[in-house]
Amino acid sequence: MPPHRPRTTIPRSWAFSLLVFAPCLFPAAHAAHALPSHLPRVHPAPFPASSSPRMVASAVEAPPRYSVALVALGCPKNTVDAEVMLGDLQRRGLRIASHARDADVIIVNTCAFVEDAKRESIRAVVEAAELKGRRDAPPRALFVTGCLAQRYAEELAAELPEVDAVIGFENYAEIPDKVLAVLQRVGGPAAPYVSVGSASVPFRAEDERWSLTPKHSAYIRVAEGCDHSCSFCAIPGFRGSFRSKPFDVLLAEARRLVEGGVRELNLIAEDTNQYGSDWGEADARRLPQLLRELCALPELRWVRLLYCYPSYFSEELIDTIANEEKVVKYIDIPLQHLAPTTLVRMRRPSAASTTALIEKLKARIPQLVLRTTFICGFPGETEAEHQELVRKVEQLGFERGGAFAYSQEEGTPAAAFDDQVEEEVKQDRRDALVSLFQDHGRAWANAQVGKELRVIIDSMEGLDAVGRSEYDAPEIDNLVRIPSMPLAPGTVIRARIVAVDDMDLIGEAVMG
Repeated sequence: MPPHRPRTTIPRSWAFSLLVFAPCLFPAAHAAHALPSHLPRVHPAPFPASSSPRMVASAVEAPPRYSVALVALGCPKNTVDAEVMLGDLQRRGLRIASHARDADVIIVNTCAFVEDAKRESIRAVVEAAELKGRRDAPPRALFVTGCLAQRYAEELAAELPEVDAVIGFENYAEIPDKVLAVLQRVGGPAAPYVSVGSASVPFRAEDERWSLTPKHSAYIRVAEGCDHSCSFCAIPGFRGSFRSKPFDVLLAEARRLVEGGVRELNLIAEDTNQYGSDWGEADARRLPQLLRELCALPELRWVRLLYCYPSYFSEELIDTIANEEKVVKYIDIPLQHLAPTTLVRMRRPSAASTTALIEKLKARIPQLVLRTTFICGFPGETEAEHQELVRKVEQLGFERGGAFAYSQEEGTPAAAFDDQVEEEVKQDRRDALVSLFQDHGRAWANAQVGKELRVIIDSMEGLDAVGRSEYDAPEIDNLVRIPSMPLAPGTVIRARIVAVDDMDLIGEAVMG
């Protein structure tokens, strides 16, 4: 079988074919949790009832005349972008619509990380175009933003003329003016507006947002771009080189979020623990100092590290994680593989150094829970290499984990490798690894019975409080249910675990 070759364009016929088997993204019933774990997260319109402006301080220019709905696909970095877009639009006088079909403008904030994410994004854009094509009602405008817009702007504009604007993430400041210009346009449709800039726009504070997360929990982006040269990854090509957000800007953003009710900050970047490395030796501010400054905010309860690369765990960082009570004992470290020969082809840190790091972290922080992700079916991966990965996952005992089937991304070195693995083999290996992670998750959950854990309450379901332990990140990990206990979202309690429901926990609040 010849190797699959990645597409260089996005044919409209392919986009429409995706709709045949796809549930509609727009009704509230199609929640993010209905998607398989390897697909991008979705914030469909209408937004959850808890969504509300967070720290929107500026006055609007005029009474709201137009409305906007946004579909946010992809990772938490895209979620932050979407929240900032909505905040900007709300301050310019647009109303956040309760449903995409009722909005004057739909924005689809896309993801292009892997093939599945591209397909999900195209499906959302085409469905939005179909809504726009109705003759009886809004929407009147369709904007496409995000990574797909950045990577394939010209192709999107050519293949989907219903799109009014394709705007890359470095040009988001244009969106409010362009939305109003399109809505106020006189005459027939114009050619799609395309605006994709280089990755050189200065950072801005990202605290004036329309929240897509519960009010008490927020993602905070500490950096943009990536300097690593992983052979499978296209992100550096369209996200640019690694750039840390200025220390003072970041702290001011965190303070504003906490003043607005945030009790959990989830730090994100392409490589979070590389923060500050691009400033040179003259500036000693790095992630450990940032963590200590964040922990000094009185109302903040938890700080969580997501997307950490294995090469940047200094002794100071490990000590800070171990010693700061507000830094939850949970780290997300995507490792991608553990077979030495595969890691060489991936251009990743060695298996020996990675294994040594995991063992050091576990020894220094005994209660630590680690989340990781792996790629299955990377070009040239033999069955022996896959089995070596499985053995090392069992040996290192990751409590949380996920797996992707390798996606052949155009423009990456790995896409040109001759020894591509067949799709069925990739999926079988992925499924086997996911099953192993589920076994680990259930074993960890059962081991918590009788223990007391810190739990943050996310919502009430009837009379039951539903939250997460400090060992569970928002959206991707497991829940803790506290029956018959009314508690306000954002409350942090101690809970004694009394039972397990698959990988979720059932507890009772510990008083006093």
